[in-house]
Amino acid sequence: MEPFTLGNKQFFNLELWEQQFPNLLVGFTTKNGGNSKGDYASLNMAFHVNDQKEAVVANRNEVARELAFPLEQWVGAEQTHKVHIVEVTKAHRGLGSKDYESALKDTDGFFTFEKNILLTLCFADCVPLYFIHPATKAIGIAHAGWQGTVKGIAREMMKVFASHAIPVEEVMAVIGPSITDRHYIVDDRVINEMDKAIHSKEKPYATVSKGQYSLNLQEANKLIMLEEGILESNIFITNYCTYEDDTYFFSHRRDKGKTGRMMSYIGWREEEGNENVSER
Repeated sequence: MEPFTLGNKQFFNLELWEQQFPNLLVGFTTKNGGNSKGDYASLNMAFHVNDQKEAVVANRNEVARELAFPLEQWVGAEQTHKVHIVEVTKAHRGLGSKDYESALKDTDGFFTFEKNILLTLCFADCVPLYFIHPATKAIGIAHAGWQGTVKGIAREMMKVFASHAIPVEEVMAVIGPSITDRHYIVDDRVINEMDKAIHSKEKPYATVSKGQYSLNLQEANKLIMLEEGILESNIFITNYCTYEDDTYFFSHRRDKGKTGRMMSYIGWREEEGNENVSER
């Protein structure tokens, strides 16, 4: 079952969850419908790729209007392919939303119970991971390239959920659009690290030639989630490939490093009629 549905030219909705959980906003932007030019055309959502800052802010403002989730309530990160996860509160709102300087440093994941906060991360082939615990409404997102995967960002996220006495088997996860194994060839160095990180007999890669392997990062993260105790029935993987689907996505590998970024996002809107309660 494909969890994502194209909402408009600017983003995919994670419809699987939005239909289940009223007031949840969750999805993944496309590369279309923005203001950026050249290599970053047109909906680049990242500040750190040498695009014009004004264009990125304009792109983010357009998405904010479409989602009806003000930019002042977004939280962004300086992503470094590690496993640091920040538990976000209302005090963090606005950090990294309009500039890169204020983004939360050395951060590749967010977790929160709070409403009226949009957790955001940027991607162009790495794997976006989405998490939710329906009973407590705890939510999280993570950025998992091959380094974040083998360092265990999915495991780290489960530690954060567990620290709040949330049973892992009640957590739901979605693995979003990223490069697929058909286009992701890696060497022995990466595979050696993958073997250390994944203890399952099942391996997320296949040998292509001597010292060359096709690596399925989506499957790698699923195997890690299963090892951590998330139920297989609670894990969903998209069919979208950022490398193949050039109509919708930037791709770092396909575009040879000079390209824009999409954005994953998740956040709870305040329930209608309770806007003032949460701010007290």
